Parts: sequence; C-alpha cells; structure tokens
Amino acid sequence: MQLTISTLFLILICNFRSVHLETVSLGNETVTESSPLDKNQTNQREMDIDLSPQLCKKLYGNNGGSYYAWSPSELPMLQRGNIGAAKIALEKNGFALPSYSDSSKIAYVLQGSGVAGIVEPESAEKVLGIKTGDALAVPFGVVTWWYNNGDTELVILFLGDTSKAHKAGEFTNFQLTGSNGVFTGFSSEFVGRAWDLEEGVVKTLVGNQSGQGIVKLQPNASLPEPNPEHRKGMALNCLEAPLDVDIKGGGRVVVLNTKNLPLVGEVGLGADLVRLDGNAMCSPGFSCDSALQVTYIVRGSGRVQVVGVDGKRVLETTVKAGNLFIVPRFFVVSKIADPDGMDWFSIISTPNPVFTHLAGKTSVWKALSPSVLQAAFNVDPKIEQQFRSKRTSDAIFFPPKK
Repeated sequence: MQLTISTLFLILICNFRSVHLETVSLGNETVTESSPLDKNQTNQREMDIDLSPQLCKKLYGNNGGSYYAWSPSELPMLQRGNIGAAKIALEKNGFALPSYSDSSKIAYVLQGSGVAGIVEPESAEKVLGIKTGDALAVPFGVVTWWYNNGDTELVILFLGDTSKAHKAGEFTNFQLTGSNGVFTGFSSEFVGRAWDLEEGVVKTLVGNQSGQGIVKLQPNASLPEPNPEHRKGMALNCLEAPLDVDIKGGGRVVVLNTKNLPLVGEVGLGADLVRLDGNAMCSPGFSCDSALQVTYIVRGSGRVQVVGVDGKRVLETTVKAGNLFIVPRFFVVSKIADPDGMDWFSIISTPNPVFTHLAGKTSVWKALSPSVLQAAFNVDPKIEQQFRSKRTSDAIFFPPKK
C-alpha cells in the first residue's frame, strides 16, 4: 500500500503527540519535559523551587494611592500553585475605580478604614464600611470599588486563585473607566448605540477620566454611604470575631470558612488570621487535604522552617511584616515569633481546610499506639513514654519556657 505525503505527515504528528511534551515555567526558566515518563523529574523540580519570602513591588500609582503585586518570576510558587497576591494602598480621598478581576480573591484590610462597593452579577450594589481586620470574599467577575474616607492610609491585601486567570500566578483587573477602561476600547459608534447616547456625551464619558486604576477625589466628593445590613455574609472582622483557638501566652486564631463567611465557598478558598505571642511557637503541621498555604506577615517578625520530601529542610529564614511566602502541598511548616510577637494572614486553597499537627495534645503522635512509636523510632519503652508524656495540654501554640 502506498502512503501519501499527507498520510505520512499525520503519522508523524500522532507519534509526536504520543510523547506528550509539556512546557513548564520555573521562574524565568522554561523547560520542556516528557510526561508521564519524566514525572519524577517534574516533581523534583517542584520540590527545588525557591520558597524564599518576598516583598511586593509597585505596579502603578499617583497621589491617590498605589497598586502593588508579587511577581511569579520572583516567587515561583505563585505560578506553580495558581495563586495571585496584590496590595492596594489608598491615600486620603483615594478612589480605586470600578473594576472586575479574572480571579477569585479574599481581601483583608491591613490598616485604615474606608468604603467598599460590590456588585454581583445581576444584583444591586452593596456598600460596606470597612476597617482594619475586615476580610471579604470577592468572586471573579464581581465589580468592586474602594474608597478611603478616613484620615490615614487604607491598605488592603488581596490573595486569590488564578486557576481561571489569563496568567497563572497573576491577577488581571479589568477597569470599567479611566484611561485604560473598557470604554476606551470601543468606538464612539458602539458606545453610543449601546447606551443610546449622542456623540458629544460619548466623548465626555470616555475622555473625562484620565486616571488609571486609582484617582484622588475632591474632599467634598459624595459617594454612597455604607449600609450596615450589607456586611452580613459579605465581611467578617477577624480582630472582633470569636476565637477558634486561644492559648494564653501562645496565640490566637480566627478561621474563615463557609460557616462564618459563606462567600468563601464560592471563591473556593479558606483563610485565617493567626496572632502568635512573643517567643511562642506554632506547632509543626501540614494541610492534609492537598491545600497550599499562602502566608502574609501582617505584623512583627519571627523564624520559619519548612520541611518537604525525604525530610529535606527546604526553607529556613526570618520573616517580617510585608513578607509573603507559600508552603507547598503536604509540606510541614513551623514558626517561632520574635519577642514582639508575629501576626499573619493566610489563605488556604480550599474553603474548609483540615490541618494535621505533629506536636501538642492533638498531635498525630498521640493517636499512634506505643508499640508503633517504639518500632517507628527504634527506641525502648522508656524513651517512647517520655516522648508521649510531653505536650499533653498544649494545643497548637507553645508559650516560651519561663
């Protein structure tokens, strides 16, 4: 049987596809790998990714405020884990123009107070008063605006899921107005016909707002007043909410989940605010439901160790306010606060996270039988009993020894 040129070409293409080449980006490096034959090599590269904490960098801004973000090129786990991280800082009367994003996020107010506007699809605008400690769940495609009506800087952290985003590890925000707003992309004809406007009005609408993303409003600007009813189910203040964990001299935790902030179920993320007292330790532990932990240091400083595959310590560093770092799935992490304590806000890539702790009264070691521990550690009963008898009352935070 004779084979035509086109048939030979199809055979070559099929054979090429059977190798299943896959391109992977590691920071600034792009490699091509064969899958699944070289899957172990892929996993090894993931284990070797730099986990060092990073600070954000300014992307744009003016006298109304600035927008900052963390780059996947400097924090590769953002891209690997499909996580985005950004921060907005608004000066007095600073106004973040209405926009929507390609990523679901959790917003956390780091400092200051102000007003947030949220418009869900085919719903009326909700206007919320926000202040330090507030957390809000913002699904992708929801229109938001932010305004600083206070006297001090308003700073909001955004952590979210970029699995449906245009770029893995980065938020893409679509401005509705301003010099880069969607109006500027359409012709006057399209805008005029869509909103039934005359050409002169169209030119005013499209051209009057020359700002990009953030502007500064006049002191007498009139924006909607917050409605206390709109906070229900939309926001939770982590500094005022009931504590999920409270250990004297150790620390405190508030966990955001579908019970106290239902919208986290829609965004597919959980979160928590942890406040670790001076010189206290957070028990070594890991997320046992395949979730990533994305941690932003809100206040203070301390030491962090992360242990990964084959007992390899993959991170040992000091973190301080403003640092962001990511713990890969199933890796074990522990923290010790400096004398002034350390607070952090984290998102977890599941709305109702489950953690396993390796020390304290809830430790997995406490659940294992004595004979299993003796065999596992290759020790005699005396050593096993000494090991088991410690940390019988402490939970996940360990106060410093007096």
